[in-house]
Amino acid sequence: MRFAIASFLAHALTAASSFTPRSSLSSARRSFRTSSSMTASTLTTDVSTFLDGINTSYEQLHREFELQFWGTKMALSGPQYSTEELTRTKGEMEDFLADEEKLSKTRELLKAVPEDSVEAKTLKMLERTFGCYIMESEEAKTLRAEATKIEGGLEAARNTLTLGATIDGKFEEMSSVGLRNKVRVDPDEATRKACYEGLTKIGDFVTENGFVELVKVRNRMAKKLGFLDFYDYKVSNAEGFGKIALFEILDTLEAGTRPIMESARKQFAAEKGGESALSPWNQGFLMSGDIVRRMDPYFPFEKSVEQWGRSFAAMNISYKQATMDLDLLDRKGKYSNGFCHWPQPAWVKPGGTWQPSTTHFTSLADPSAIGSGYTGLTTLMHEAGHAAHFANIQMPSPLFAQERSPTSVAYAELQSMFLDSLVGDADWMAKYAISREGEAIPWDLVAEQIKATHPYKVFALRGMIAVPYFERALYEMPEEDLTAESIKALADKVEKDIQGGLSARPLLSVPHILSDEASCYYHGYVLAEMGVHQTREFFLNRDKYITDNPSVGPTLTEAYWKPGNSEPFLSLVENLTSAPLTGDAWVAELKQSVEDVLKEEKESYDAKLAQCSSGTPDTDVDLDMRIRIVDGDSVLADTDEDGGFLMTCKKFEQYVQARFTKA
Repeated sequence: MRFAIASFLAHALTAASSFTPRSSLSSARRSFRTSSSMTASTLTTDVSTFLDGINTSYEQLHREFELQFWGTKMALSGPQYSTEELTRTKGEMEDFLADEEKLSKTRELLKAVPEDSVEAKTLKMLERTFGCYIMESEEAKTLRAEATKIEGGLEAARNTLTLGATIDGKFEEMSSVGLRNKVRVDPDEATRKACYEGLTKIGDFVTENGFVELVKVRNRMAKKLGFLDFYDYKVSNAEGFGKIALFEILDTLEAGTRPIMESARKQFAAEKGGESALSPWNQGFLMSGDIVRRMDPYFPFEKSVEQWGRSFAAMNISYKQATMDLDLLDRKGKYSNGFCHWPQPAWVKPGGTWQPSTTHFTSLADPSAIGSGYTGLTTLMHEAGHAAHFANIQMPSPLFAQERSPTSVAYAELQSMFLDSLVGDADWMAKYAISREGEAIPWDLVAEQIKATHPYKVFALRGMIAVPYFERALYEMPEEDLTAESIKALADKVEKDIQGGLSARPLLSVPHILSDEASCYYHGYVLAEMGVHQTREFFLNRDKYITDNPSVGPTLTEAYWKPGNSEPFLSLVENLTSAPLTGDAWVAELKQSVEDVLKEEKESYDAKLAQCSSGTPDTDVDLDMRIRIVDGDSVLADTDEDGGFLMTCKKFEQYVQARFTKA
């Protein structure tokens, strides 16, 4: 791994060095006419005026788009939300960023300001950002607009798709999340198989409703801009290095873990009753389905918001006066993937005024489903990790704190995945995996989970890398070969090659592949997971623990969060951990014996349990943030109205119990 990453590190670091009238965009453009000359006496004013105009106009356009994104994805009832308005506001924001006059002016000012000044850092970021959006080819611009239109139609159609499974002769409607959950935990094999088959219908639907044409148009656009294909275009803009360099890393990880995967599949089949155990509807359940059911009482979903807040507060994580809307419950018409976006980016305004972030984040929990508490809490920790990261970016422009290119996918996902990894730690469970009766999860159950899952953790890694390998192959297919059938066949082929067999989560059911923002994105999770293991190793070596470690928040804030996209992902990881990014820590964990894992985890579990028994829970949790828990258009709880964080959690808890407790 070290050689593959070192080979392109130098290149990567260099490359990375309320609604308003439609007329707002054109007026914003007129504000940035390039001056023909500049004198020293006017330089300061010129730079300040330019940057202030960029920041103010972008902030407005960003907000308009993000409000539409939230409204349409959450299926809100307001008449102001529509696919047409989403397309329009996205187009206006991207047109603003694709204005060649702004890039020209940026470069002119860069030549005039001191190289080590704050202004230079901001202008360099703007140069990178504008470069990601400017399309010199008019044909590419037309194709971009066409792709956006196709994507909007596909997304609208996908939101109306009725999913479910025929169980005992009766069709039962379920979301994709509900189907995946049953595949994982339902004790009846026929039910699991029916739910898996329900998930495969997503691939049939999307390939028959615009996805084939979307792939073609995306590729045409990217090639008009001089890239190898759409994947090369996306990764180059987001990470600062191209597709070839990316897959040098992934190929090394793939090759290094293939023998581990093959051995694990043989062991799994031998232990679980033969080859049928490896069927996509059996593997997850036989690995841990029964344990998930037995662990379920210790992860009551209604307590998840409180446990997240207590955990983050104990790590000294602050949201710096942010406002957050959480839409946590699954419902018909809601977007089928958790996400976290920011209609208001955090930034430091001229004169030092702090602009806190506004966060919209969502998950898809069904509190009545077995296992929903664990998955819901993990999603909450993940998306709240994103929110903490972006709430703490302290740079002089909102463009340092937006999640699109040139912000690295791997950089963004490292923060969230590091924090959601805690849910699997024995000492974290000793304190936070608490039943409704107040009992901590017993060690014997934690140990059973380790024994059942640790030998097969490689399956998750292989499932993760399958997505970028599929998308690479998809965008490398000759256009004349792209059909609904060929894409579905390709997905099956990649699953079998990378994962050893068909996946419990069919590749064409992964929502990321559809949307422009998330397509050709999943490699970021792989690079981030490498960073997660390396960052965990750093904290454990330095501090000996992570759960409730009060230095975690300040360390992450200073090392990872404050800079925003001003620093490359690879250098941020190396600066904190004092080592280049590698997969060494990840692979070392996969190779660790079950006995060694049990010994380490038992020690940390016992220590945390003893600590909890000698103390009392905090009576107040302060995340320095206003939180509104919503369900679509309805506000369920609000820290400003309900007396603080814990009272808001109590109100949400009561709502969930009243709505989902079976009579």
